[in-house]
Amino acid sequence: MSKLLQRYLGSGNALARLQDHAARLRRLQTVLDGGLPTQFASACSVVNLKDDVLVIATRGSALAVRLKQMVPSLMDHFLHAGYPLQSIRIKVSTPEETVVPRAPTVRTVSPAAKNHLREFAATLPEDSPLRDALERLARLSRES
Repeated sequence: MSKLLQRYLGSGNALARLQDHAARLRRLQTVLDGGLPTQFASACSVVNLKDDVLVIATRGSALAVRLKQMVPSLMDHFLHAGYPLQSIRIKVSTPEETVVPRAPTVRTVSPAAKNHLREFAATLPEDSPLRDALERLARLSRES
């Protein structure tokens, strides 16, 4: 292990503590999934456990309100599963950003225009960015 990583992790075994915490959160997620209706389970996730306070994130405020109503029964469910909790906090998670791919631009150029592009590009210096762009345009364009 590099000295920089050792210094970052500190004198204790912080990496092992972090792995233990992540494993505990995964176990709590499994318990949560078993205590929720199936339609809620995919939209709720355990995000943290600190000082016996469990934090659950939901996808949407309506579900958060419903989950807050279920907190007493969830506390009992976790207690029976062996996790005595002091409280459960419900948070609304930020929506995930979805990137819609752009449709590729279709360029149509007449055969005569393609010839003119190639002829003009041939007059430019070999290392010219404009020459590269014109040749690429002529090569990738569909004929009209």
